Parts: sequence; C-alpha cells; structure tokens
Amino acid sequence: MNSPGYGDSEPIAALATPLSASALALIRTSGGGEEGQNAISLLARVFSRPEALLAATGNSVVHGWIIERNAAGYAGGNANGNRKLDEVLVSVYRAPHSYTGEDGADISCHGGIATVKAVMAALKKAGFRAALPGEFTFRAFMNGKFDLTAAESVMEIVAAKTDRARDSALRRLSGALEREIIAIKGMLVEILASAEICLDYSEDEFLLPNGDEEAGRLPGRKLAEEAAARLKSISELWRIERIYAEGALAVIAGKPNAGKSSLFNYLLAEDRSIVTDAPGTTRDWIEALISVEDIPLRLVDTAGLREPLIENNEAERIGINRSLELLDMADIILYVIDGSVGITESDREFITRRKEAAREQPLLVLWNKADLKPQKGDSHLFSVSAKTGEGIPALTASIADILVSASTASEAGGGEAVGPGTVRQKGLIDSSLSSLEEALALSDKGEPLDIIAPLLRSAVDALGEITGEVYSADILEAMFSRFCVGK
Repeated sequence: MNSPGYGDSEPIAALATPLSASALALIRTSGGGEEGQNAISLLARVFSRPEALLAATGNSVVHGWIIERNAAGYAGGNANGNRKLDEVLVSVYRAPHSYTGEDGADISCHGGIATVKAVMAALKKAGFRAALPGEFTFRAFMNGKFDLTAAESVMEIVAAKTDRARDSALRRLSGALEREIIAIKGMLVEILASAEICLDYSEDEFLLPNGDEEAGRLPGRKLAEEAAARLKSISELWRIERIYAEGALAVIAGKPNAGKSSLFNYLLAEDRSIVTDAPGTTRDWIEALISVEDIPLRLVDTAGLREPLIENNEAERIGINRSLELLDMADIILYVIDGSVGITESDREFITRRKEAAREQPLLVLWNKADLKPQKGDSHLFSVSAKTGEGIPALTASIADILVSASTASEAGGGEAVGPGTVRQKGLIDSSLSSLEEALALSDKGEPLDIIAPLLRSAVDALGEITGEVYSADILEAMFSRFCVGK
C-alpha cells in the first residue's frame, strides 16, 4: 500500500489541540472528492443527525452525537444498536469558503483522552485518513487561499513567544510581505521586459522607458536601483525579526558569590537557582526563558569563573568549562561584579580579554549589591541590586536596546515594515538582491544585455519562490512537514 502524500484531496482528520485531559478538544476534517465521499458526507456516517449535517450551510453549527453504528449491546446505545461516543458541536464549512478551500468540518468534543481517541477511531472507520503535518495549510496554499509567506506565518503564530513576534507573523499572514514582494517583482518584470525587447530590436529602434536616456545598457536603471534598495531594506529586517521571534541568549557570568544566581532569580521572578553565602554553589548552568521589552531572552546562570577550590575536582572544572563555552555562544553577556568587594584584578582581566576576543559581542558589566555599597564614578558600570531590584528596569531596557541596535531598518518603516519570517524567505530575498546587484554592476562595466538579462530573470524567479508562484513539490513537502499535525 502506498503511503499517503501531500497533494491529494482525500478526506483527512487530525486532532488540532493537545492530546491531554481538558474541557474541550477540536478535531479538524477536510476533503473534497465526488458526492458522498467528501469530508461532510463521511462525517455524516458517524453522526447522529446525518440529514441535518448534510443539509447544513457553510459557516453553521450542528449539534449531535458521534456514534458507532450497529454496536448493539453497549450501554448508552439506542434502539438501532448505535453506540454514542460523545456529544459534539460540528462547525460546517463549504468550499471554497473554508480554510483549505475544500468542504470540511471542525468537531468540538469533550477533551478526555479516551473520548478523543474514540472519536478519531470512528472517523477512521468512516473513511478518513490521518492528516500529515501541515496538510491543512498545504491544501489551503494549493487551493489559492493564500501564498507561501502567509502559509509559513501560520506556524510562526503558533510558535510566537511574545506579542511583537505574534504581531509580525500576523502582518505576514495578512499579506504585508507578499504585497511588498509582488510590488518589487513587478518592477523587475518591467525592467526584464524592456531588456528583452532591446535584445529583439536595435538600440536605434527602441526608446528607453521612463525617459531614462542615461540608463546605459540596462533599460529602467533607476527602477532597478529602487528595487534593489527595497530588497535590501527587507533583508535588513531579518535580524530584528529573528530576535523577536526566536529570542537571544543572555549569559550571566562572574566570580563566585558575586550574586549571579540572585540576579537570575530576580529577573526570572522565582527561585530557580540555589543561593547561599558559600562560593561555588552553582556547579552547572541553569536556563530559563523570560521576556525583556517583548524580546524572548534565554537567560543562563553559569558557574562562577575561577580555578577549582579543590584540586582534581572534576565536577567544578566541567561546570567552569561549560560556562566558558556558553560565553562564546552568547548574544549578550551580563558580567556581575560583587560590589561589596569591588573590582578585582581577575574581573579586569576577564573584561579586557572578552572585549579583545569578541569585539562585536555586547558585554554589560554590573555592579551588584549596590544596596550594600553604592557604585561611584564609573559610568560604564550598571549599578544594580539583585536583592532590592535597584537598577533592574534600566538594565532590562539597556539589554533590549543593545540587542536591536544593530538594525536601524526597523525604524524606517514606521513600525509597519515587515521582514522575512523564515530562513527560506531570507535566502531567496538575498538571492534576488545579489542577482540584481550583479546586473547593475555589469551594466556599469558596459556589458551587453544578453549577459545581464538572465540575472534579471534569476532575480524575478527568486521572488516568485518566496510567494509560491514558482515552487517544486520537494520544497513544499519539506516545508509543510515541519508544521504541526492539525495545522
């Protein structure tokens, strides 16, 4: 028997909520096909009110029971020997006005694990097959409900950790990125069409577009430069989009007993790290996810940086080595100084060494325990108290500012600009930009249009792949297979 694959229209079903005890669960179904074989017709086979379900209009709800037919002898059955499995509400959707563009129905049932499994088994018996990961969204794309940027944003919304990440994904879902890509692609198509006409006619017979008499060998050069600038702006938004969607790694480091674990607990607002007066309490790193100015931050508390107190103490040595490895991976380092002791020579050595080894890696030096001994005179130090919270709001604001400062493109769009949401989109935008910039460079050198035109075509095709106008089955399957089942 052949395994099910993306691209058919067989009726499918999948649980869209977690399989765990809950008040309600949602089971999605969809599928076209001939009369009597679509999703609603199959569902009617195991529904207590089949006539009402079959007659239901789109965007309506029908109440009834999921049943197991001809199950005589079961408690809770009726005179016909049908066994009731669960009382449900069925939301009916008719093609083409549905998520997938096919006939479908969402079943709201009780959320008990046994109940959900029983309903799914009844659907399978009725003729549904289990949906593949992302198959509902795949069908929506294939049926023209939205483009690939919107399809990918569905999983971005599911995975969003903060409001900012959700808002960006929603803008892509509503078509913001698609509209910008289509606009730029239209500019490139106009340039490419002019270039191909130039190749068919002599220069004396052809009038350059837009009065661009100084365009050299590339007609519509000014339009090409504008398209390149807009592609570059979108590409530059990638870093800020990734920070808000995936977060950043912030590593707390410092000497033993500097207050690293206390700071970790304060930022986390719970006691996760053990805090004692004895130095070296933390032997391994501890990680937690927090939100700082709407940025997901993977906050890591590490072992104190020092030589092991006990010779041949393997556990402490491993903990310190892991701390050093995390420092190399960090997007930002929070180096904690024990304010009650002051800056030591080893503190200075660490700070100098990190700044020399990783010049682009942000490093914030924190004067902790400011409630015991206030810091004076050094504006490069952040004065904080992990005990009282002094200076913490200023610290978190600075962390956010530093993480987003490398990208100024986010301000250019007035908060409305939206960048690529996936690595695939970013790679194709850069590919298109690279081809267009190479075409402009060759034009500057006076190269003929028959060399430049293929680069313009490559730029156009890359943008077509972003929206899904140009695609291959293998790429689509690889992309949608990473989605949740039921999405």
